[in-house]
Amino acid sequence: MTRLVRWTALTAAAALLTAGCSGGSSGEDEGGGGTGSPRPSAAAPSGVPESLAFQELDWGRCKGTADSPAPDGDWQCTTLKAPLNWAEPDGDTIDLALIRSKATGDERIGSLLFNFGGPGGSGVSMMPSYADTVSSLHDRYDLVSWDPRGVAASEGIRCRGDEAIEAAESVDSTPDTTAEEQAYLKDAADFGKGCQKSAGELMSHVSTTDTARDMDLMRHVLGDDKLHYFGISYGTELGGVYAHLFPKRVGRMTLDAVVDPTADTIGHAENQARGFQRALDDYLKSTGQDPEQGSREIADLLERLDAEPLPTSSPGRELTQTLALTGIVLPLYSKSGWPTLTSALTAAEEGDGSELLALADGYNERDPSGHYGTTTHSQRVISCLDDKQRPTLEETKRLLPEFEKISPVFGPFLGWDTAGWCHDWPVPGQHETPEVSAPGAAPVLVVGNTGDPATPYEGARRMADELGEDVGVVLTWKGEGHGAYGSGSDCVDSTVDAYLLKGTVPEDGKVCS
Repeated sequence: MTRLVRWTALTAAAALLTAGCSGGSSGEDEGGGGTGSPRPSAAAPSGVPESLAFQELDWGRCKGTADSPAPDGDWQCTTLKAPLNWAEPDGDTIDLALIRSKATGDERIGSLLFNFGGPGGSGVSMMPSYADTVSSLHDRYDLVSWDPRGVAASEGIRCRGDEAIEAAESVDSTPDTTAEEQAYLKDAADFGKGCQKSAGELMSHVSTTDTARDMDLMRHVLGDDKLHYFGISYGTELGGVYAHLFPKRVGRMTLDAVVDPTADTIGHAENQARGFQRALDDYLKSTGQDPEQGSREIADLLERLDAEPLPTSSPGRELTQTLALTGIVLPLYSKSGWPTLTSALTAAEEGDGSELLALADGYNERDPSGHYGTTTHSQRVISCLDDKQRPTLEETKRLLPEFEKISPVFGPFLGWDTAGWCHDWPVPGQHETPEVSAPGAAPVLVVGNTGDPATPYEGARRMADELGEDVGVVLTWKGEGHGAYGSGSDCVDSTVDAYLLKGTVPEDGKVCS
């Protein structure tokens, strides 16, 4: 089972290439503004022992891994120690992997910290790939990212092995019988047990609030009195939580592809059903098709696959309904993927599931040898610790007609996902919705894209409203794909650059077409 939520456009583009197709309270100790000198800042996190607050980072050459080669250029890597349990900062610690490329100019502002979404995305592997996109910022900022706790090199969590992952792809994600329902929920429970076995005590300490506190420790150790931050997708929720916890430490913060902080688990699923259906409608219009008719034809294809999967060129593998849906999702993250979607759907209608399978494998981080990445494992562990809501099977069944009304293609999958994603999870969730109110914080630039499938545009205005008056400032792009910055709009890019480089705050409600 793979949730459709919170992936960045960067990750989706990389997956397309891989596929080979065309809570605590605010008011902590707060420091004043600084220039981002390369020493621990004056605004030290409260309660953190000196051994952590004043640790020296041993930056050195980055090393490659089995899943990611070492980056070219002047990238440096290190490890930051943070409390395992922020309620007991004097206790055990966890190692967090960091990467940076130092500012190339003489007028350095400080560090610009990036989170690329997920939750569960590796900043260490993504940051070098994103450097060209933010090259205009590199002159004055150290570009810095990290693997959040429970992710990749920061004690990443693997909940099941490759063979078990592939076997689970045959589980029906839209069960039609009692037996299929039981298999669906059993698979979800087994996944959670595997996560607990892998993570141990860490399972209870990978929340967004934990990571926001890690960010404040990073800010201090990196030498910045204020946190300058660029959050994408789930990274916008993380940024909002940070702003709530440490409003007076917010420097220049940009949130792009914004998660709706007012939505609970069911609300997020409904938002995504609308967002992906909206993107599918736009895609269908671009091909000259009627969106309602085109969506019905795709829904019919998925129904046929539920009964009879398609053969593929991958030995021993078929295109199931769930894999087909995943393959359809991936090209909708970027308008550049639309021709690929056309080709894959045409091939499937002609009886060949190979192209949609390749797209699904890209989304699921499956390489040609059958090895899967762990981003979705970390994603589930983090989101199920964050989210308190646990819809039952009966509650989900009552919701399904509304989900199908929202989207005949994506609604059934996202509806059932509300029951399966955190079913029988070993650790209770922390909140219904995240707290992001940040009274007294500096202006935060919130960027929304009207055609965003994964984090629909409405979330940007809601984030700005929740951040508070004179804090959230909305910039709108009338475009397509997940995220706006670096997606082809000179208006968006120049507005964000002016804010991050010069502190120029645009008028709230500015629109780039």
